[in-house]
This record gives sequence, structure tokens and C-alpha cells, in this order.
Amino acid sequence: MRDATSWPEVVDLQFLGRPRRIAAGAIHTPAGVLVVDPGPASCLPALMEGLTGLGIGPDELHGVLLTHIHLDHGGAAGTLVRRHPNVTVYVHGRGAPHLVDPAKLLASATRLYGDQMDLLWGEFAPVPPGNIVVPADGEVLDVGGAKFDVAYTPGHASHHVCYRDRRSGVVFAGDTGGIRVGPSAYVLPPTPPPDIDVRAWQASLALLRAWEPSGVFVTHFGLYRDGSAHFDALSRELDAWDELAGRILADVPAAERRPTFVESVRKRVRERVSAEEAESYSDSISLEDCWAGLERYWQKVRQAAAS
Repeated sequence: MRDATSWPEVVDLQFLGRPRRIAAGAIHTPAGVLVVDPGPASCLPALMEGLTGLGIGPDELHGVLLTHIHLDHGGAAGTLVRRHPNVTVYVHGRGAPHLVDPAKLLASATRLYGDQMDLLWGEFAPVPPGNIVVPADGEVLDVGGAKFDVAYTPGHASHHVCYRDRRSGVVFAGDTGGIRVGPSAYVLPPTPPPDIDVRAWQASLALLRAWEPSGVFVTHFGLYRDGSAHFDALSRELDAWDELAGRILADVPAAERRPTFVESVRKRVRERVSAEEAESYSDSISLEDCWAGLERYWQKVRQAAAS
């Protein structure tokens, strides 16, 4: 029987002063509070203020569940550990080395964001190896008696991991769970480079549906109580984007492909949500980046088919 009292609480990190862009989750366990995806260090004051508002003090923090190490999800982990040395960070095995030594990750991000790095993300401090735990794919993680199913879920990122709280049935899905910003059932698949793999993503969604989730927590944004329907909606939209990308690559001149994709997706979104929600989706992710990720994926698929 699922325990409704163990449902997570949502902290709005107010990214760049905007509501409903990045959410952190707070899960109460017998060992203390777990924070899911604490966000970037630029949002750390908002995280701590939000936890305080929920009656959670710094001495109650036990650990951080990272779905993946992208800066908007895990950038604050090292700074949080430095301030609270007893905090444990749970992360995918491929992500762990980049937490210990973030030099390559930061170099890659700096090429993208340039002099906006500090404004957007703030510090990305390393996490000491002794504070890192790498749960295995398929493991049941025990945090003071609270048990979490662990699944490696590639598709958005090769180092993505999802967790299910066995008490509540809520799945913490990070970006594998897509972007959902309003009351409608529409879910947008974030597909920026470099790791997009549509087939792997669909397999990950099938795995998460098999968990029969009572709800889903996504970093962008929040907690929804229609877990299976949420994953179904994302799966359909991911298929639609994949088919759209294939048609564009086959039929549209190279110079027109990106704008064709962007306008086609904007039209799809406008047809499915309110004008206010459509604007929120526009602010939540760059569709130009989404095209770049799908184009890269299709190139890999074609290369594999030709070899």
C-alpha cells in the first residue's frame, strides 16, 4: 500500500528570477531529507530558502539524488557538499567522475555559454569521492529504511538515472520525463545534443511505465499525479518529433531544416496548449538546440545503417 505522506515537496528555484523553470524535490526519509536535482549553484540561495520554508533545516539534509549532471540539474551538488560535508550524492556511474573532476564538463559548457556561465549556473564545485555513491542499474537503494528503485535511463543523456520511491510510487524522472510546465497533459521532449538517442529513450519510457508510477516528478517542472499518462504523452511526442526530423532531413534543403523544425514544433505546441503555456515552453528550452540534437541522432542512425 502506497504512503501518501511520503510524496515529495516541490521547491521552485526561481531560475533567473522566473518561476516554474527549475524544480528541486525534497523527500523525507528516516535518514533525513533527500534533495532531487538541486539545480545550479546560482539557485542555491533559492533552494535553501525554499527548504527553510518547508520547515527543513540544514542539519536534516542527508543526500542528493541526481538524475544527471547537466548544470541545471546537478551544478550545486559540490557547493552543497562543501557547506554540509555529511551530505551524500547519488549519481550514475558515468556521471560520477565528472563530479569529482568537472574540468571537461565546464570546458564544454563554457564553449556553449561563454561569459554567461556565472550568471546562468554559478560555481560548479567538485564533489569529494567519499561523498559519492553510485547505485547500480536495477538496485534497490535503501536510505534509512526508505527504499528507492534505481534505473539507468539513457535517451536524453547517456548518464541519466531515474528513481522510484517505493513508499509513494512517485518516479523522479529528470529530463527522461520531459518538460511539462502547465495544467495541460502536453509533455515536450528536450532533445539537445550530444547524447540524444530516441530508441534508447523510448525503451527507458517503457521501463518507467512498467513501474506503474502513481506520479512523476520532473525538474522542468514539478510533480504530476498521472505518471503513466505523462509517460505515454511524452512517448507520443518524442515519436512525432523523430518522424518530423526524418521528413525534414529527407525533403528540406539544409539551410531551411532548422527553421522548418522550429516553426513546425511551435505550431504543434500552440495547437495543444494555451497561449500562456506555449510562452512558458518557449522560455523553457531552445528548439534550435532540440533540432541540433535530433539531427545529430539521425546522422548516427544513418551511419550505423550504412556500415
